[in-house]
Amino acid sequence: MPSDPSSAKRALRADLRERRQNLTATERERAETGITKNLQTLVAELGARSLSCYLSGPAEPNTRPFLNWAFAEGLRVLLPISREDGLLDWTVDDGESEALGIHGWPEAVGELLGPIAVNDVDLIVVPAAAVDESGMRMGWGKGYFDKTLGSMEKCPPVFAVVFDGEVLDEVPRERHDEPVTGAVTPTRIIRFR
Repeated sequence: MPSDPSSAKRALRADLRERRQNLTATERERAETGITKNLQTLVAELGARSLSCYLSGPAEPNTRPFLNWAFAEGLRVLLPISREDGLLDWTVDDGESEALGIHGWPEAVGELLGPIAVNDVDLIVVPAAAVDESGMRMGWGKGYFDKTLGSMEKCPPVFAVVFDGEVLDEVPRERHDEPVTGAVTPTRIIRFR
């Protein structure tokens, strides 16, 4: 692995972005079905009644079918809203309202609950570019989720959602990077620690 994790991350992110863009509609549908089923299984296994998740962007594994299911099941779901200061506010998912956030990502619209609202959930579901076999998560470079996870006193289980080919032997790591408990892919639920 190169000695500069920052440039190694940039190169790996570019490769992963291209791989995601090259997925066919059929591959995306299959992934969506598997990820939804595996997230439902994870919620049941953990007995989670409240969780945080995110609205996926066009190239990400689609979280909306899972969010629709969670809403229909009456689970309390917090969705992140990016702030200029690098922190995340949270709002309760109403099952429909969204807009583009400050970085052009889809985000929920609703009453802002502040950064510490996420401290009360039973499960945190985060986006990722990749995860490695040790549970290290590599995001897309803004640091929002690393800051959130790093500031939590008592963190519930944290699972990253990735495509199957994005569970790697090793990802570049910097001091601020936070590990995850596990990963959810289209074909499996992986627990790292």
